[in-house]
Amino acid sequence: MPPRHAEEAFTTGAEDFERLAPALWNPMGNAVAAAADIVLGDRVLDVYCSSGASTIPAAQFTGPEGAVDALDSNPALLDLARVKADAMSLSSIRFDTIDPADWRADAPYDVVLCCYGLTRFADMAAGTAGLADRLRSGGRIALSTWDAGTFTEFRTLLQAACTAEGSTNGSALVERELANMDLVDSQEKVGDWLLGNGFSTAGVDTVKIEVPLDEESAWSVVRGSVFTHLLPADESAVERIRADFLNRLGHGFVLSARSLVAVAETAV
Repeated sequence: MPPRHAEEAFTTGAEDFERLAPALWNPMGNAVAAAADIVLGDRVLDVYCSSGASTIPAAQFTGPEGAVDALDSNPALLDLARVKADAMSLSSIRFDTIDPADWRADAPYDVVLCCYGLTRFADMAAGTAGLADRLRSGGRIALSTWDAGTFTEFRTLLQAACTAEGSTNGSALVERELANMDLVDSQEKVGDWLLGNGFSTAGVDTVKIEVPLDEESAWSVVRGSVFTHLLPADESAVERIRADFLNRLGHGFVLSARSLVAVAETAV
């Protein structure tokens, strides 16, 4: 599920977002941090870090002599990440509640991480170029995004349930994120995007993850993602949509969370 743009939705849906961590966010965060080839002492910037799925392994890789700046505009998810860091005595992480587009650092970074966060930038081209600018010469970014069609069936069923309730509530946030996703939803597109926005080399791999959804986790995908903005304000209507959507989804639905993991470098 795509991480949310709207901060109020993030704040109220942090628990729903985190429910998918064991099956999705954590393994992908580990994969992205590993792909970045972080070494001891590296300075790392984790952009739209959410609840810390990539932040924690990054801090382990860079060690106490390194530093990790973990940014997100959602304080509720950052609180979850802080709890994890404290439990593991990872003192090299600095968490900041800020829009990553507004972040200014004292020195360039060796590595930037961005797990499913690229599409959250209001201006994705400027955001991507800004990440390149924050890296030292020859620095690298590792990121994940969604492969084409990952959420098509899920979103179609949700929209059908909304329409049946008479709710045609649209959202500029949903449309913006989906439009951004379309720009980077294949290996070729991601590579071309990075090469066109500040990076000199890029390589992309596909990762296949399947997430079985029961009723609770399926609704968490809705409530813990940008799709929550498709729902009306009337809670009684939301409950009817929930029942209809879960009925349409059926038992044993498996979310094919196909992802792309890219690594790119700035020019030396």
